[in-house]
Amino acid sequence: MKRTLLLLVSLTLCSIFLSCNSESEKIIFHASHEESRLGAPFSDVVEFGDLLFLTGQIGKDHQTGKLVPGGIKVETTKVIENIEDVLEFHGSTLDQVVKCTVILKDIEHFKAFNAVYMKYFPNKPARTTFAASALAGGALIEIDVIAVK
Repeated sequence: MKRTLLLLVSLTLCSIFLSCNSESEKIIFHASHEESRLGAPFSDVVEFGDLLFLTGQIGKDHQTGKLVPGGIKVETTKVIENIEDVLEFHGSTLDQVVKCTVILKDIEHFKAFNAVYMKYFPNKPARTTFAASALAGGALIEIDVIAVK
């Protein structure tokens, strides 16, 4: 019985591995659709199958190249708008987000951030939130997401 179960599990794992690595399932590294980010040392989106893995976004206005002024609520709104723009460019929406990782500069911003976040993510994707001592560009928040195309 144990050998049969082990064989069944092994065959299932092999099948999954082979289907995930078929020629039709290539990893695509997308450059940014924003001209100001074309020289970045990372991909804006990595696509695998129907999944989109987005690079973290901060509350930067990509037209001016500067963080939006106004504090955590304004930055959170801009971050999510930036995510929305990238998703739209790649054929997805905020409703298709399945996982968010949120990094706050100060955990004391959690309540204010969450008030804005809940308006944009009523489907409640899985989420990890933590604080770091500093973020790129002097941001108060950074969010990355995984979405279905």
